[in-house]
Formats: sequence, structure tokens, C-alpha cells
Amino acid sequence: MRVVVTGAAGQLGQDVMLELARKNHEAIGTDRTKLDITNEADVFAFIGEVKPDVILHCAAYTNVDAAEENEELAYQINASGTEYLAKAAAQVGAKILYVSTDYVFDGTASEPYEVNQQTKPLGAYGRTKLAGEELLQKNLKEFFIVRTAWVFGIHGNNFVKTMLRLGAERGEVGVVHDQVGSPTYTVDLARFMVELMDTDKYGIYHATNSGVCSWYEFAVEIFKQAVMNVTVNPLTSDQFPRPAARPQYSVLNKNKIKEKGLTPLRDWKEALAAYLDESKR
Repeated sequence: MRVVVTGAAGQLGQDVMLELARKNHEAIGTDRTKLDITNEADVFAFIGEVKPDVILHCAAYTNVDAAEENEELAYQINASGTEYLAKAAAQVGAKILYVSTDYVFDGTASEPYEVNQQTKPLGAYGRTKLAGEELLQKNLKEFFIVRTAWVFGIHGNNFVKTMLRLGAERGEVGVVHDQVGSPTYTVDLARFMVELMDTDKYGIYHATNSGVCSWYEFAVEIFKQAVMNVTVNPLTSDQFPRPAARPQYSVLNKNKIKEKGLTPLRDWKEALAAYLDESKR
């Protein structure tokens, strides 16, 4: 299949491109220098010329804190850009898969969030990503939305890299223990996305690695697996204020993956081990 990947130079996009190549698909990667998704005419011209079978939409404004001051820009990228791609996909008959986020929820739940649960974003990033979901559904009857969380991979900046760097520099770190979720390895998420796009099992999915931890527990496991002697001090969210509020509970219910006969993502500790192994090569 001919597949356009937006955000192909990003942390997830690069692993999506690798997975498409591994599965012998024709992958056409775009970044902001090749395609400005906030320009409707450019999107229609590009998609109309390439005529892909599938669009894997990984491009996003993901700086959660900066989005609080730049919501208009975040909206242009996360919402308007998604709408233009959806309309262009409809015009050429392409499938589209939009990568969304746990931030569409407010984090007040005590059980894993279902795919059809009420959304209630806390901040600008979540609002703009949810707007992207809604505009996609408004313009297409058939679509894939994949919500994920706590993403890490070798191609970008992420929590694992930050912990390894700070641990080596300081020997001691402070990490919040009252925010809970599930880490997601980009290699595993990319595999799921490519598996899903090959089907007609449309709808909203939650996709993270399995298992649950706090950021504090994630950090402890990182140093354990990396065999680093680093002291990890548990902090409350109040002790580590940020411009944007974080959902305290970000666990997503992933049962739909199994129910639809698709391959569940492995346990996050296994995924972390694979990441650390990959990063040594």
C-alpha cells in the first residue's frame, strides 16, 4: 500500500516509517518542510497528487506546557490540520489514522478509561487534540483514532532519556508519584498502527503498553534496568508545578484491541528493556 506519514521526522513517525518499510509498504514521509498541514490548499494538492491508500497522521503540536500560551497554533496543527487531511482523504478514498492522546480525559477516574467514555480535557493540548478527533469524525464515516500516552522511543526527547541523563549527571532525581499511567514504546505503537491500517476495523482505540505505573515507579524501573545507582525521591504534583495541568490518572482500557482480533502491546517493562537494548546499538 501507498502510505503517507505526517510527522515522519518525529519520535513516533520515524518508527512508523521503519515499520512500513519492514512490511514492504510504500511509505511517503512528510514533515513541516514538505507539507504544511495547516494550509488547506497545500494538503489537498499534496494528497491529490500522491493519492495514498492510507494516511497515518502522526504530526502534532505536543508541547503540553507551551500549548497553554499558544493554543491558536496548537489548534491549527492538531485540529485544523487534521480536518484538512480528513477532507483530502475523503476526496481520494484514503483511509486515515489519527494519533490522539490520554489528555482528552481529565484524569479523575479510578478505572481505566473506555474508548467511549466522556472526554473532558484539562488544558489546551487536550482540547486541541480532542477537536482533531471531532473534526475527523465530522468529515469521515470511517476512520481510525488511536489514543496513546507516555510515549518514548529512540528518535526523540522523552522521559526515559531525561531520567538517564539526569541520573548520570546528578545521581539523584525527584519524580512525581501521584500521576499514574502506562508507558508506550514507539516501536510497539508503530506496529499496532500498521497492523490496524491493514484492516477495516474502524473506530477509536486505546493503545499503550500493558501494565500501570506512576512516573516515580517508571523512573525507578529505568535505573534498575540501566543498572544505575540513582536515588529517586517521590514528589507530589504540587511540588513540581507546571504551566499545564496533567491528568492524575491516565490509564486507558485497551480491551478493544484484543476484542477486534488485533495484537495487544507487550508489558511496559519488557518494552523498556527493548528500548534500552535498541539505544545501545
